[in-house]
Formats: sequence, C-alpha cells, structure tokens
Amino acid sequence: MRNEADFITFAEGNAVRLRQIAYLMCRDWHLAQDLTQTTLTKMYVHWKRIARDPSSDPFHYARKVLLNSLLDHRRRRSSTELAVDQLPDRPHGTGDPSATRLTLLDALELLSKRDRAIVLLRYWEDLSVETTAEILGVSSSVVKSQSARAVATLRAHLGRDGRLLLG
Repeated sequence: MRNEADFITFAEGNAVRLRQIAYLMCRDWHLAQDLTQTTLTKMYVHWKRIARDPSSDPFHYARKVLLNSLLDHRRRRSSTELAVDQLPDRPHGTGDPSATRLTLLDALELLSKRDRAIVLLRYWEDLSVETTAEILGVSSSVVKSQSARAVATLRAHLGRDGRLLLG
C-alpha cells in the first residue's frame, strides 16, 4: 500500500511531465501549471484509494484527472478570457526549429479538444490505441478514426513542414 511519502515521490517525479502534457493541451504555461496543481491535489485527496491497488499506474490515473481538469476548465465562462498587455512576438522563419514547433502547436489548436487529446496521447505520449481509448472513455475504433482524421488535418495545415514532422 502506498503512503504519503510515495505520493510525494510520485508528485516530484511526474510534475514536470504532467505540466508539459497540460501545456500541449492548452498552450498556456500558467494554465498548465494550474491544471498540474489541480491534478496533484485531486490525487493527494484520493491517494489512499489509488494506493489500494499496488499494480495500478498512478500516472495513468493522473493523465485522466489532468484531461478532465482541462475539460472542466474549458466549460467555465472565464476560460475564454485572455488578459494581455501587449501582443506576443511570433517568430517567422523556415529554417528555425522553434518556428516549426510553434507552427505545429498552432496546427494542434485547429483540432477539437478530443482530437487534440487523442493525438497527444497517441503520438506525444506514445500510448496504444487501447490505452488512449480507456483514458478518454471511448472505443478503440473512435481513437483510430479520429487520430487518422486529426493527423490528416495537421498534414493539410502544415504543408511542407508537415511531411517533416508527421512522416
């Protein structure tokens, strides 16, 4: 059975990875940090229940909680507000890998929340179709068809850069 020290070890070892996943889903580092904290808080509250099954993977559970926290946040009216004092600089350049990365992140925003989650879980996290389906609570066939459509959308949007990034 896992105890509080196990939770601290889990949180310290996985917070950065959870924050990176959250950022890829929402494209806002501050919100990603908030979602990560919310995820870890919810996990701490239910740690004893999670700990009852020593064969389960707490990170699998954390990804589910993270996705649900993001979806809950998007449902709130305040989530559509964006406060900025000036427009961000957007680098442009064909040979710049950071520009290519930004282009890919922009392309991910074209996808629905579920399609984005499917692409990130399947290709960023390198999870199987079955695991992705289980996390999202959909069938394997939905994951297969939606990921194929989502990748096609990304390729169409990315053009030449898409062939380099998406194979």
